Amino acid sequence: MQIAVLLYDRFTTLDAVGPYELLGRLPGAEVVFVAKEPGPVRNDQGSLALVADKALGDVPRPDIVLVPGGPGSRAAMHDQEILDWLRTADATSTWTTSVCTGSLVLAGAGLLAGRRATAHWLALDELAPLVAESTGERVVFDGKYVTAAGVSSGIDMALHLVGRIAGDATAQTIQLLTEYDPQPPYDAGSPDKAPAAIVAHWRGQAERVLVQE
Repeated sequence: MQIAVLLYDRFTTLDAVGPYELLGRLPGAEVVFVAKEPGPVRNDQGSLALVADKALGDVPRPDIVLVPGGPGSRAAMHDQEILDWLRTADATSTWTTSVCTGSLVLAGAGLLAGRRATAHWLALDELAPLVAESTGERVVFDGKYVTAAGVSSGIDMALHLVGRIAGDATAQTIQLLTEYDPQPPYDAGSPDKAPAAIVAHWRGQAERVLVQE
């Protein structure tokens, strides 16, 4: 089972690495990081790079496609080489997935037309015109398309997917071995729960947070 994780300049690290940690533990999994060219690709903070093993054209038929989000997703969703690869890979994939604003890239390729999907809560208004329903749910399945909300939700999405592919026992085993048992000190992980003043501030900063940084 080949799992292709797309990398592009200014992706968000956890969007890619979180699902990788879980999906890579599936029996028979082969995870391949792909980009327009092989080599290091810098994250959205510029201080960390992941190495793309192969160029896009070298991985035409992965079983699972994973598109992370990040400020660079706005450029990626208009990059014809990336969009062409996504359409080609999607034609034969078993699952096509995204985390955070990675759903904008899938939508840019036309893969989410007529579907329900999610994204980072600050990007839902951007996603809405591109899909049938833009929802703030943490993980959304619509056929073989699986989209996750912001950043950390990619871990939940991967765990859901492991269960669908390999069964509950395997998913529970991977959850146990990775000790994925979130117990955050605050209950502010969604706009419905966070203090209203903080939510309002970051809504006002959405352009800077999601695109410029």
